[in-house]
Amino acid sequence: MNFDNYSYTVLDRFLRYVVVDTQSDPNATSFPSTEKQKDLGRILVKELLELGIGDAHMDQHGYVYATIPSNTNKNVPVICFCSHMDTSPDSSGKDVVPIIHRNYQGQPIVLPDDPKQIIRSEDHPDLKELIGHDIVTASGTTLLGADNKAGLAEIMDAATFLLSHPEVKHGAIRILFTPDEEVGRGVEHVDLEKLGAKFGYTVDGERRGSLEDETFSADQAIVTVEGVSSHPGFAKGKMENALKIASEILAGLPKDRLSPETTEDREGFLHPVQFSGIAEKATIHFIVRDFVDEKLQEHEDFLRSIVDKVLKGYPNSSATVEIKEQYRNMKKVLDRHPEVSAYANEAIRRAGLEVHQSSIRGGTDGSRLSFMGLPCPNIFAGEHAFHSKVEWVSVQDMHKAVETLVHLAAIWEEKS
Repeated sequence: MNFDNYSYTVLDRFLRYVVVDTQSDPNATSFPSTEKQKDLGRILVKELLELGIGDAHMDQHGYVYATIPSNTNKNVPVICFCSHMDTSPDSSGKDVVPIIHRNYQGQPIVLPDDPKQIIRSEDHPDLKELIGHDIVTASGTTLLGADNKAGLAEIMDAATFLLSHPEVKHGAIRILFTPDEEVGRGVEHVDLEKLGAKFGYTVDGERRGSLEDETFSADQAIVTVEGVSSHPGFAKGKMENALKIASEILAGLPKDRLSPETTEDREGFLHPVQFSGIAEKATIHFIVRDFVDEKLQEHEDFLRSIVDKVLKGYPNSSATVEIKEQYRNMKKVLDRHPEVSAYANEAIRRAGLEVHQSSIRGGTDGSRLSFMGLPCPNIFAGEHAFHSKVEWVSVQDMHKAVETLVHLAAIWEEKS
């Protein structure tokens, strides 16, 4: 398959998408959590229709569905390419100013609107492999939005290639663009029967050539402390301050293990993400992560033991620990369908890249989709330093992601 004379559209699309503010809101109860995500959804639908994909549409929940029709007589399983439209609440996504740094030569990249934001190769080792590439960043005051607008642009460009190159045979390919992935609700309302795909691929990974077929398993733990309130002028011997009790629970967490800042590779953690309350009642929200489900239970039991120990000093107070399942390690599902990852592995190699097959210290829409019945590993999009003002992506890596998706479509047809 020859891409030498192909005029990639991925950069132009990406630059259009990142200036649309699609930040999701973890505290919202609506779906999607922010209506502005639909602004990008409407743009994507318009572009899909312009490509000739007549069934492209956005539903009431903000999901974009579309189909690249089959052009083969073979009975090929329907596959899905999926990316998310929202950006992280961790850094502003409003008024993004993308900057292309042409022909990168290893120098520190100083972002002009905040010169304190500097992208150095010693902090971002993958940059050392990208000499001569064109690097896209934001201007220093916002995130870029490569997570996951790079994936959106790559899927759109792959669709453009396949529709303009009918000699590349492929089965039907379903496109799914989702809202609210960054707040953990990205597939809550997806209609898998309507989607009609048998296997899927999220395009939301980091370094070029990466293929991720394993994620954390994830729970949320909510600790609610009921203290004893009293007028502070007459509180001696009566008040048991819930804020102080909750603070002692936080102080009881280990300093040298079981936290994001002290773990790596396959180590899990117990991570407080929100603390609120008054003297009478306080709440701590934790996320609990591990690759092994049984270890999630161990971490949660450890949290309960800390709570019980602290409460011994407060006989008139109480606390509850509520556990909510978020998602599970998708490897359990993917191991039953080894061809899904194997074909992606081959597609990456055909694109001329070394395959980096690994586990994600996090989750993707693919985690939940896999357990909903759509086995769904994660393919690289080229995004780096996501959720931060120093987020960046290589244009050439985006080209390789496009090529990988095209090869993947062809491989499913060849193997059928």
